[in-house]
Amino acid sequence: MSGNLTRRTFLMGAAAVAAGCATQPKMAAGPSVSPNGKLNMAAIGSGGKGMSDIWACRSENVIALCDVDEAQAAEARSRFPNANFYQDFRVMLEKEPSIDAVTVSTPDHTHAVAAAMAMRMGKHVYVQKPLTHDIYEARILSQLAAETGVATQMGNQGHSGEGVRQVCEMIWSGAIGEIREVHIWTNRPVWAQGLDRPAGQDTPPASLDWDLWLGTAPERPYVSRHPATDRPAYHPWHWRGWWEFGTGALGDMACHIMDPANWALGLSNPEVVEPVTIIDATEEQAPVQSITRYVFGQRSNIGPNLTMPACTVYWYEGGLMPERPADIPEGQELGDGVNGTLFVGSDGYITCGEYGGNPRLLPDERMADYTMPDPWIERVPGNSPYEDWLRACKGGPEACSNFGYAGPFTEIVLLGALAQRANAPIIWDAANMRVVNDDAQHAQQYVKREYRGSWTL
Repeated sequence: MSGNLTRRTFLMGAAAVAAGCATQPKMAAGPSVSPNGKLNMAAIGSGGKGMSDIWACRSENVIALCDVDEAQAAEARSRFPNANFYQDFRVMLEKEPSIDAVTVSTPDHTHAVAAAMAMRMGKHVYVQKPLTHDIYEARILSQLAAETGVATQMGNQGHSGEGVRQVCEMIWSGAIGEIREVHIWTNRPVWAQGLDRPAGQDTPPASLDWDLWLGTAPERPYVSRHPATDRPAYHPWHWRGWWEFGTGALGDMACHIMDPANWALGLSNPEVVEPVTIIDATEEQAPVQSITRYVFGQRSNIGPNLTMPACTVYWYEGGLMPERPADIPEGQELGDGVNGTLFVGSDGYITCGEYGGNPRLLPDERMADYTMPDPWIERVPGNSPYEDWLRACKGGPEACSNFGYAGPFTEIVLLGALAQRANAPIIWDAANMRVVNDDAQHAQQYVKREYRGSWTL
């Protein structure tokens, strides 16, 4: 970190950042609800993660549930027996004008269309990570958030936690000097990837509207189980590895694990994103294992007005791991083992787990003699992303992973997925959302998908 960071300068900048992390109360443009009142809530996607998302908002009035598969929504419907049920979120939003806020917990390829419709109708939105399937969609949702003023939050819950704030405070106070290299890893995918499309066609279960499930994606027949795995081919949950529906392990996990680096180092607009290693990818599915390299130029006005040097960020998935530095002894855990981050500084290392948890200096003896900085970044009540968002819906401070933060971050994540899918380096013109080295338009076509039929953003 460049600049002469005296304690007085650091504390002055720290106060500014703390104010910026929880901005002054701002009434959103959506329905007006008093801080002590209750929101009328609805869920778009009510099974699996969708069930846990809407259950986390049970302090409010849950008046409607939506899921393309009635069977997947059974638990949510039993927990909220008075909520009206729909299979098409468009019908629900039109027929339930009293909805104040919605959770969006669908497969990646329908995040943007659901969130955009709700936002244009003045509804507050909580959208699961990754915020969108395409880079263009992330840009549009960021713009809509600014235009409509509704309260927004992406479901990368670690951003509301203690650990990621401690990482920022350690790095911004100069604990390991300048950081020019970061390594981030995950054991995902834990679902099948590297597969070809299954042949044949099955009859969808009576509970599932397959056409609605496909949504914006191109037409394809429903197949119950993939013959190579004897697991569900697409639904439920196994959609993540298919490029037309999901965004692979990067989309699933980087919004969590890359978040400490993104916030602490002020990552933005990588100059180059390239696949280093691609193992067992197919035309339609993400790789089984991979390493992706991001190159960022110098960034200014980070945290308490710091300048961060150019840095390289490496992403590892499928159980691949960075090489252990020679001065970190064997047996000293990196990250939380299966997931984590290693910051390489000019004066040592910081590591943390999946959600930024348990940040510490390495080698371990460095941590034994280290005193953590006094906490000064605004903390989220209960470390809860839902409480953070709900108070924003009621006119409180903006949620910390609002789309002003989450949108640009999602673009970074999706650039890695784009490089994987193209299996080629991406030189990125962020202002124009253009792959400048893509003469054949092989990668550019995935920046903004063509939606099927009448689906529009």
